[in-house]
Amino acid sequence: MRTKQEEPALTGKKAMTLKTLTKSTVWDVQENDIFRMWESADKDADVRDNLRRYTDIIRSAFMIEEIKEEDVDTAKKKYTKLGYKVGNIKLDDQTKITWAIKKRPIMRVTDLTYENIRHITAAKLVEVLERNFGGGWDSLSQSIQDIIESGFDISTTTLPKDRLRKPGGMYEKKIADGYDVLEVPKGTWVEAIFAKLKPETEKPRLKFQAEHDFGDNDEDEDADLPEDDYRNHDDEDEEPEEPLSFDDEEINEDNYRTTFDISADPDEEADELEDYVEE
Repeated sequence: MRTKQEEPALTGKKAMTLKTLTKSTVWDVQENDIFRMWESADKDADVRDNLRRYTDIIRSAFMIEEIKEEDVDTAKKKYTKLGYKVGNIKLDDQTKITWAIKKRPIMRVTDLTYENIRHITAAKLVEVLERNFGGGWDSLSQSIQDIIESGFDISTTTLPKDRLRKPGGMYEKKIADGYDVLEVPKGTWVEAIFAKLKPETEKPRLKFQAEHDFGDNDEDEDADLPEDDYRNHDDEDEEPEEPLSFDDEEINEDNYRTTFDISADPDEEADELEDYVEE
């Protein structure tokens, strides 16, 4: 059983172009948008020089079938019946091909990726979880949990069925806070899985000072900072570690060790060798 919140309409979205499309934002567009983008970019030299790149981005979110010219009429009926959109793609002045494209469906938890997880609603996530469930949140692999939690706030609770919706309880508070919920029956108990899309935060960008001119490379200027927080451990303001203190009385021949190679006195070794020879 799932409780569905109203899905807000997506407004204020800036129209994307083929050159601004990424493997994440491509999930925001539909089949007709792809044909429109290609039509708008057919005279762009950069697009013609990087056809493979743009096609790979589109293929990450769409299924694409190239239709041979002699089979267009028959194939168009076939693919249209399967939910594909059919249209022409102009690669250059001499080359035009026909594509049948269809958005990749997100039906199972294995269809979820880091690229598409933020492009579905909490209601859609609950629908996917409901279709694949049985064992509860912990039945999902850690990798799937990580993908889901990269885009959604997730919390769970397991209570007796008659106590789950107790007035003033967690269930009521989560629903009031805008969470969607999936209820997974477990005998006389129920596991409730609450999901809410995380607010999108702007990622920090690399910004170069004027004196560091590395050329006009848009990709470099817009590159995301790595997640790891690299620090210069030679910084003067970094506090030094406390030196280790030892108690001389606690050191004895049983607990003392060193990494230095302590060699025997060479004179003593010579005397011992001489005694051995005389014997």
